[in-house]
Amino acid sequence: MLDGMDQPLLAIGDRLVTLGEALLAGVGLVLLLLLAMLIVLLRPRRPSQEELLRRRDDEQRLADMARAQAEISRAQAELTGRMQTMAEVFGTRHADLARALTERLDGFGHRLGQSLEVQARATYDSLSKLNERLAVIDSAQKTITDLSRDVVGLHQILANKQTRGAFGQGRMEAIVQDGLPPGSYTFQATLSNGRRPDCVVRLPNAEAVLVIDAKFPLEAFGSYRDAQGTDERKAAAQRLRSDVLKHVSDIRERYFITGETQDLAIMFVPSESIYADLHEHFEDVVQKAHRERIIIVGPSMLMLSIQVMQSILRDARLREQAHLIHREVGLLSEDMRRLQERVVKLQQHFGQAGRDIEQILISTDKIIKRGAKIEELEFEDGTTDGSERGTGPRLLAGG
Repeated sequence: MLDGMDQPLLAIGDRLVTLGEALLAGVGLVLLLLLAMLIVLLRPRRPSQEELLRRRDDEQRLADMARAQAEISRAQAELTGRMQTMAEVFGTRHADLARALTERLDGFGHRLGQSLEVQARATYDSLSKLNERLAVIDSAQKTITDLSRDVVGLHQILANKQTRGAFGQGRMEAIVQDGLPPGSYTFQATLSNGRRPDCVVRLPNAEAVLVIDAKFPLEAFGSYRDAQGTDERKAAAQRLRSDVLKHVSDIRERYFITGETQDLAIMFVPSESIYADLHEHFEDVVQKAHRERIIIVGPSMLMLSIQVMQSILRDARLREQAHLIHREVGLLSEDMRRLQERVVKLQQHFGQAGRDIEQILISTDKIIKRGAKIEELEFEDGTTDGSERGTGPRLLAGG
């Protein structure tokens, strides 16, 4: 209602007259007129003709004013009704606007809640994946730390000549022990010339043994890898060639004994990276070693060679056990023959039992037929007394 009183009613110049101001002005005007009439009526003078005329005019004016007041009241009532209608319309619109705003806020809150839930779930998944990756990174960091420790230990091992030889010997022994059966190899065996190779392998059908050497010159290779300048690297490469070829010559001179060892020996390199670099950058050294009947192998190639030797030993054992296998096959054939005889006898028993069952079925069939004939017999019922017929009931064969 108060909001309706502030609605502009008309404009006078630049000023807007509101409905409340207009009502206040009308009420003030009416009060002034009533005050003027009261003053006139209370004056104690004797009215003259002019005064009577004036009074009549005043009465007429009062009547006009009363009518005007009535019109104003009616207009005020109409204006009040309009204001109430406008207030109702404004209230309805305000309610609709509030309801629409509430619905929009509820929808926005629901969508915002869903968005926050989805975002929280995505954040949780991202954090879970991040934790998993951090766990993997931690594990990798631990692995790297362990590898660094192992590399440092390996470097310390390779820095010492004795431990370096023990390192290669240990790797070679592990590969041989994993691949060959006991008794087919010997570590640190003594040859007829007093030399003691790192390992000898006994091949089947051969008196000579195969020699495996694990004393690769790792010191020269370490110097080659640590070389910085071109000249230093060339000098280290030349030293590496010289040391490897010297070791090849030593193997041939020490371990090649006619009739006792094979004319082929294996030089074991305990590192795949060294073996790869040797084949990549020092192919001439590898070829010279081959011409001297020395095969340079890394851990993988030694495993493959041991597997080939294992297959050869297995085939030799199979050939050695061939006569035993032949005897077992003969015994198995004899057992099969006896089994066949027993099966034939069992078949004969089953045949006799079948014939007996057929005879039993024939007898059973005859018994059934005789029973059927007995069931077909019936007594004839006489129509007169037996004394009149001269005989009693008589048994008739049906059919």
